[in-house]
Amino acid sequence: MNTNTNPLLVNFETFQDTAPFSLIKESHYESAFAKAIEEARKEINAITENAAQPNFENTIEALDASGELLGRISSIFFNLNSAETNDEIQRIAREVSPKLSDFGNDVTLNEELFARVKVVYENRTALDLTEEQKTLLEKQYKRFSRNGANLDEDKKKRLRAIDSELSQLTLAFGENVLAATNAYELHLEDDSRLSGLPESAKEAAAETAKAKNKEGYVFTLDYPSYIPFMTYVDDRALREELSKAFGAKSYKDEYDNQENVLKIAQLRYERAQLLGYETHAHFILEERMAKTPETVNNFSQEILEKAKPAAQREFDELQEFARNYSDNPVESLKKWDAAYYSEKLKQKLYSLDDELLKPYFKLENVINGVFEIASRLYGLSFEETQEIDKYHPDVLTYVVKNEDGSLNSIFYADFFPRKGKRNGAWMTSFKNQWHEQDVNVRPHISNVCNFTKPTATKPSLLTFNEVTTLFHEFGHALHGMLADTKYRSLSGTSVFWDFVELPSQVLENWCYEKEALEIFARHYETDEVIPLEYIEKIKAAANFQEGLQTLRQLSFGMMDMSWHGIDPTAITDVKAHERKIFNQTDLYPDVESSCMSTSFAHIFQGGYSAGYYSYKWAEVLDADAFELFKQNGIFDRPTAKKFREHILSKGGTEDPMLLYTRFRGSEPKIDALLKRAGLVA
Repeated sequence: MNTNTNPLLVNFETFQDTAPFSLIKESHYESAFAKAIEEARKEINAITENAAQPNFENTIEALDASGELLGRISSIFFNLNSAETNDEIQRIAREVSPKLSDFGNDVTLNEELFARVKVVYENRTALDLTEEQKTLLEKQYKRFSRNGANLDEDKKKRLRAIDSELSQLTLAFGENVLAATNAYELHLEDDSRLSGLPESAKEAAAETAKAKNKEGYVFTLDYPSYIPFMTYVDDRALREELSKAFGAKSYKDEYDNQENVLKIAQLRYERAQLLGYETHAHFILEERMAKTPETVNNFSQEILEKAKPAAQREFDELQEFARNYSDNPVESLKKWDAAYYSEKLKQKLYSLDDELLKPYFKLENVINGVFEIASRLYGLSFEETQEIDKYHPDVLTYVVKNEDGSLNSIFYADFFPRKGKRNGAWMTSFKNQWHEQDVNVRPHISNVCNFTKPTATKPSLLTFNEVTTLFHEFGHALHGMLADTKYRSLSGTSVFWDFVELPSQVLENWCYEKEALEIFARHYETDEVIPLEYIEKIKAAANFQEGLQTLRQLSFGMMDMSWHGIDPTAITDVKAHERKIFNQTDLYPDVESSCMSTSFAHIFQGGYSAGYYSYKWAEVLDADAFELFKQNGIFDRPTAKKFREHILSKGGTEDPMLLYTRFRGSEPKIDALLKRAGLVA
């Protein structure tokens, strides 16, 4: 390759067309985006300038195929902006995001293009289309109508301005959260106040300090550092300090997001109003299984009614336990006591704690375990390879094959926290799946997590919660890997948002099954399989404080709807607004210095606005779906085949309720979830 060639603008002469990360420099991105937008415009012009009568092939299929280069560059860049960012990448993101927003609007507000789409749409009943083609046509038409194609020029102009501003605001929101997370550290020069903290967590904190050229121990707001600290450290004052720092991210500090929150909510509302919708939630939910805010609110209230009495009982039990706890009794529980005393109570009830389990969950074993489960269910095999370029040395790369030896996908796994990586865990893709003539183009899928890194003396040992997180994200990955649709815009996880969590959440169920745990839960030193008594305790503890956990999840979804299901223009105080919601669900006293909205990236930066309820919605689906696996056997191939054929491979080709019903034989029922959670007998 010519050294002056921009590697983002040539056919990737790499293993299986993978991204050439080592060749890409930050200086390549802006020119690549400019060229890709130019190419995408030419492809759109070719459609609008086609003299032939609009039909499905020359308009709808051509539109689906357009922008491939731009999509590829965007996936590489924005994935790195989440997983391996820096000041320059963030600057580029601020520069290109409005340009991408403008281009998107240029497409959806293109009157000639919409006219062609409309001709095909209005003649759809006369066309001999497959179900997938019908869905694509419907999606393309709504892409225009839901984005202002039917508006007059003044309103179109305002819509463009809103979208441009929103793209900047959501980026700024995320940058502030990342900066606030990175800015804080708790530095202790010795371990005199660290009683209770497991040695593995102390060792990790010592290595963090060393990396920062400091003596002693450094704790951060990254989850692998924060969670063990809050769970085990006996020093209540230190737990309070760290908890308050976590709760105050981007609230009344140098990276304050209050104004961003208000502006984002108001602009989303104004945008929905422009398009003829009552609120942003009405706009979003039109394209969800739930359909309306009323359905979501009724769903949340129904579960809240079942969960709150259970949560209150659990809270009272925990309060009583804390008052009588011999080592560190407290009269009144605060938020920084929750994880600490819950862990102590769980140990008392089940003689089970993360430190007891972690030796059985070596990261490499869990990875191999989830691979083996995917093999038993779907016939996949995973071969680690060094032939694939990486964006960071921590990244693991795999070639995934089908049972017949054919390529299924490429898989990237990025498991450890670092400075340029945002918190949390997610699945994404560097390349979609689609059919091009006779070729089934296979996807490049990525899982990104933040697990505890190996230390000088120990490998990466996962908490059980981290094990379920890995399974969750790998469930999303399977949704991408097993995609088999003709059109890229309907492939893999391109489904209704309240359906997308089904494949991820259903896979978590295998973490609680003896037959699955025995595959990968082996002591990292002795290779001993996890004892049966531990498995029984894991299952017994599965519903521990489920009422409190359900209340917490519901509160996040309800707060999301409170921002997006109303007219937010009168809201001036972010904290006061969210308190109205949390007052319905909080059992712990409020912390005045804390504010969740200002760091709630799922709804103010990610794609979950008016959609956070979907986690609990998908729990209904996954509990109902897993019941069938339980009935037939958790590795039953015919059941897995049905799940693959009707759910995993179909992407967004049909209405998800139809797909689910084909798999299950009926619509999902809430009973399975309530029973599994122990909220009903």
